[in-house]
Amino acid sequence: MEMLFLGLLVLLMIVALTSGFPVAFSLPGSSIIAIGLAALCGWLFADNPDAYFHDGGPVQWLSAGVTNFRSLYWDVERDTLIAIPLFIFMGIMLQRSKVAEDLLVTMAQLFGPVPGGLGISVVLVGALLAATTGIVGATVIAMGMISLPAMLRNNYSHSLSAGTICASGTLGQIIPPSIVLIILADQLSNAADQASALRKANYREITGDFSMPSTLDIASASAGDMFMGAFVPGLLLVGLYVLYILITALIKPEKAPPVAYEGKYDTQFAIKVAWSLLPPLALIFVVLGSIILGIATVNQAGAVGAVGAMIMAGYRLHHTDQRRFTPAAIAITAIVAIAVILSNYDINVKSIHTTDDVIGVVLASVAVAALLIGVIWSGWRVFKTDNTLHEVMLETSKTTSMVFIILIGAAMLTSAFRAFGGEELVKDMLTGMPGGFWMQFFVVMLVIFVLGFFLDFIEIAVVVVPIVAPILLADPSANVTAVWLGVMVGLNIQTSFLTPPFGFALFYLRGVADKVVKTLSIYKGVVPFIGLQLLALLITGMVPALVNYLPNRTYLTSESAPPPMNPRIQPCLEAEVLQYYGANQQVLQTAIEAMAQAKVTYLPENVQTLLSTSLQQASSVFEQVDTIYAAEAQLADYVPDYRPLHVEARTIEAAIRRGESDLKQLAIDIRRLEDTPEDLQRKQVLAERVVVLEAKITDLQASIPDTWQVARAEYVSLSKAETKARREYRRTVDESYQTILDLQLVISEVGALAASVPSVEALYTVIAEQEAKAAMDAIKLQEKALGELAGVSKAKSKLSKARRALKGSKYNPDKARKYLDEAMTMLQEQVIWRQRAATELMPALVTYDQAIAGSIGLRLQERMPISLAKTVSACMSNHKDISLHF
Repeated sequence: MEMLFLGLLVLLMIVALTSGFPVAFSLPGSSIIAIGLAALCGWLFADNPDAYFHDGGPVQWLSAGVTNFRSLYWDVERDTLIAIPLFIFMGIMLQRSKVAEDLLVTMAQLFGPVPGGLGISVVLVGALLAATTGIVGATVIAMGMISLPAMLRNNYSHSLSAGTICASGTLGQIIPPSIVLIILADQLSNAADQASALRKANYREITGDFSMPSTLDIASASAGDMFMGAFVPGLLLVGLYVLYILITALIKPEKAPPVAYEGKYDTQFAIKVAWSLLPPLALIFVVLGSIILGIATVNQAGAVGAVGAMIMAGYRLHHTDQRRFTPAAIAITAIVAIAVILSNYDINVKSIHTTDDVIGVVLASVAVAALLIGVIWSGWRVFKTDNTLHEVMLETSKTTSMVFIILIGAAMLTSAFRAFGGEELVKDMLTGMPGGFWMQFFVVMLVIFVLGFFLDFIEIAVVVVPIVAPILLADPSANVTAVWLGVMVGLNIQTSFLTPPFGFALFYLRGVADKVVKTLSIYKGVVPFIGLQLLALLITGMVPALVNYLPNRTYLTSESAPPPMNPRIQPCLEAEVLQYYGANQQVLQTAIEAMAQAKVTYLPENVQTLLSTSLQQASSVFEQVDTIYAAEAQLADYVPDYRPLHVEARTIEAAIRRGESDLKQLAIDIRRLEDTPEDLQRKQVLAERVVVLEAKITDLQASIPDTWQVARAEYVSLSKAETKARREYRRTVDESYQTILDLQLVISEVGALAASVPSVEALYTVIAEQEAKAAMDAIKLQEKALGELAGVSKAKSKLSKARRALKGSKYNPDKARKYLDEAMTMLQEQVIWRQRAATELMPALVTYDQAIAGSIGLRLQERMPISLAKTVSACMSNHKDISLHF
């Protein structure tokens, strides 16, 4: 019966959506009706409202949707969706500012003489508008009203013209900033958490280990990651569109003839082009550049974009030339001033100590005030000009409300889907498919593509993604990133705007196109572009680095980049470092030997021992690298023969686990039944199914290859040998380099140590002349001062004993002076050898440090060199099969 009500739920949703009922009410309405009917039927026919639910009851599942929504979006740290109204406001404001009109006219004049130039200009303008407004309807309508007549006048093919305009208008769905990317990031963030829990549970069940290594975990996807991940695929799509139009124009010139520009390509024209392009390009750079460079979060960039769009609208909508650009000039000047002030002053209103701090805060306050004047002035202009600000705010509120209501409805639909066991059904169907992850992925992409013929992008993103994404992300055989999966879904969803019969871009163009352009021509025109979108989807799927590289590079080169010791980057980092050892072994050994030749007999014995041990460890690194390579080679040689056996055995074991899960569910179903004739008959049927299922499980257990356990043990042994070799290497290089860092720190503090000696010596007088409590306080103060210096813990310990000798009934000034004598002797000896080491040893240590910092000492650096970070980013951008660990 659960399947019956699951089918009813899907049927209700399809009928509601295809009948034109609002999505925001179709999703929760279908859920409430299906859950209500299931509860009613259970009460009528089984005397139990919970009878026809997979788990729980109607009240639980009706409240679960809102509860899940609250748990996700009422969390103050879950702020992804805040960017939605900001970018919607930015897009609508720019659309009202008539940016599209200027760009289309100018770009058409610039590219017109090129074969297919008008079509190419439409694509480029579509890309620019995608990176600013991102509103498909407004973009298609603007280009349909301005470019389509020009293309038709110049004998462009009707189908090519219509297809170019529709396809270019949809670029806003994949080129950031995009609302669909923000929604996908939000959905995938939750999906990644679920997938991580699934993978950890799978790892624990298979290996018996309760702690899964972090290198095997799944990374979440933020909106910023999605923006950066979609950037290159978006440009790829633009390139494919341009290439298609250009090739079409060259092969069939009659379809896209060149159009001569009647004016002159002179300075005035160049100024016109710059005036049309620079403002939107500047806004794109500020918004996307701040995200890519790690300067701002997506929410902060959205706020900047909204303010920038309002400033731009302030001068574009102003009807007179008098002081037209004054607000924008004030705002830009203020921003430049703030940048200059921040580069020269440390602005912190909580820490004002010097005259420079006061000057910096005052100057910054003046610049911020000027910026506010520019923004408020621009906002007032927009408000007074045709009531634009009011209309933009109203439209933003409507669109944002629609998105959030759909999200609430989707949360309820997902809850109902799970109530009837739909999630388990999809999981079993996908995981039970032959062909592994890629067959599952192909089926999901195919379903999304087909759904695009009938559903909008938001509906697909909030209904399908939460169900299938955790299953796909949890699969270790492909180990895809959430960002890559999100961009692939985004590229696929983009086709929903072009696929008939409900492609919205087709309707938008049909509404403004001349009657001479037939609807069939519009449909024919978008077919090649749908093919190009699918080609871009295929390329992106085959080359995941197109998506993953930019987020990885931004992550590893930003101010908040993880240190080289971060476990997630170790495999790629060590691959580079181990190659470096092979290419530069002689150089490193020479540096180690040179350091070993330094005269250190004046150092304390313990310091000499530490330095000698450090150099011995550094010398042993090359042998340990060989050990790693040997263990790696043994494992690599064993894997090809082992992998097929691993896949076969794990597939059988997964089927056994599914069977055991079904057995548990059957046992629950049998316990729920009563002793009525109908239930007794039902019990007999279920009992027969239990017998069949137990026999099936027995057969599956017998089909596991006899060599499996031995082969698995051998693999685990080889894998542990490689892991042990790498751990030994990491421990060795860390200990070796840490000694060098500690020794440099100890020597560099000789000035501070020498300055503390007179203060410690003055304690003799304090002990002799002052009361016990005052003397103890003075000694404690010197303890604190010594505690901030390296390598003087023993002297500090003597001071502590001296202080305790003056405490209470144990008061013994002679004993205190004895401990003080020992502390003074230690400090003076420390000063002597450190002063000599600062002159004789420190240069050698610095030279040695510089020689090994990028290899032996790399893991203890604060951050990776930029060049290495780029290489590691490229390495991390490719998906790696980790299924053998499970």
